[in-house]
Amino acid sequence: MFPERLKELRSQHRYTQKNVADNLGISERAYQHYELSTRKPDFDGLIKIAEVYNVSIDYLVGRTNNPNINL
Repeated sequence: MFPERLKELRSQHRYTQKNVADNLGISERAYQHYELSTRKPDFDGLIKIAEVYNVSIDYLVGRTNNPNINL
Protein backbone atom coordinates (compact mmCIF):
# COMPACT_ATOMS: atom_id res chain seq x y z
CA MET A 1 0.00 0.00 0.00
CA PHE A 2 2.77 2.48 0.92
CA PRO A 3 4.61 2.38 -2.45
CA GLU A 4 1.35 2.80 -4.34
CA ARG A 5 0.38 5.79 -2.22
CA LEU A 6 3.77 7.40 -2.85
CA LYS A 7 3.43 7.01 -6.61
CA GLU A 8 -0.15 8.27 -6.56
CA LEU A 9 0.71 11.34 -4.49
CA ARG A 10 3.78 12.15 -6.55
CA SER A 11 1.72 11.94 -9.73
CA GLN A 12 -1.06 14.13 -8.28
CA HIS A 13 1.47 16.80 -7.30
CA ARG A 14 3.28 16.45 -10.63
CA TYR A 15 6.60 15.92 -8.86
CA THR A 16 9.50 13.95 -10.20
CA GLN A 17 11.26 11.47 -7.96
CA LYS A 18 14.16 13.91 -7.85
CA ASN A 19 11.87 16.75 -6.71
CA VAL A 20 10.60 14.68 -3.80
CA ALA A 21 14.04 13.34 -2.91
CA ASP A 22 15.44 16.89 -2.83
CA ASN A 23 12.58 17.99 -0.55
CA LEU A 24 13.30 15.06 1.75
CA GLY A 25 17.05 15.59 1.76
CA ILE A 26 17.78 12.11 0.38
CA SER A 27 19.12 10.78 -2.90
CA GLU A 28 16.82 10.12 -5.81
CA ARG A 29 17.84 6.45 -5.65
CA ALA A 30 16.82 6.24 -1.98
CA TYR A 31 13.39 7.59 -2.86
CA GLN A 32 13.11 5.12 -5.75
CA HIS A 33 13.64 2.32 -3.25
CA TYR A 34 10.59 3.54 -1.33
CA GLU A 35 8.42 3.43 -4.44
CA LEU A 36 9.80 0.00 -5.37
CA SER A 37 9.18 -1.29 -1.84
CA THR A 38 12.77 -2.48 -1.50
CA ARG A 39 13.32 -0.12 1.46
CA LYS A 40 11.15 1.75 3.91
CA PRO A 41 11.79 5.15 5.44
CA ASP A 42 12.55 5.48 9.13
CA PHE A 43 10.07 7.28 11.36
CA ASP A 44 11.58 10.72 10.74
CA GLY A 45 11.54 10.05 7.01
CA LEU A 46 7.89 9.06 7.15
CA ILE A 47 7.07 12.33 8.88
CA LYS A 48 8.94 14.30 6.22
CA ILE A 49 7.11 12.48 3.41
CA ALA A 50 3.76 13.25 5.05
CA GLU A 51 4.77 16.91 5.29
CA VAL A 52 5.88 17.09 1.64
CA TYR A 53 2.52 15.75 0.47
CA ASN A 54 0.49 17.38 3.26
CA VAL A 55 -1.19 14.11 4.23
CA SER A 56 -1.41 12.08 7.40
CA ILE A 57 0.98 9.24 8.15
CA ASP A 58 -2.05 6.97 8.51
CA TYR A 59 -2.97 7.75 4.91
CA LEU A 60 0.57 7.06 3.69
CA VAL A 61 0.65 3.62 5.29
CA GLY A 62 -2.88 2.64 4.29
CA ARG A 63 -4.61 2.82 7.68
CA THR A 64 -7.18 5.23 6.24
CA ASN A 65 -8.33 6.41 2.84
CA ASN A 66 -8.73 9.95 4.16
CA PRO A 67 -5.59 11.93 3.27
CA ASN A 68 -6.52 14.88 5.49
CA ILE A 69 -4.53 15.62 8.58
CA ASN A 70 -6.85 15.84 11.57
CA LEU A 71 -5.43 18.19 14.17
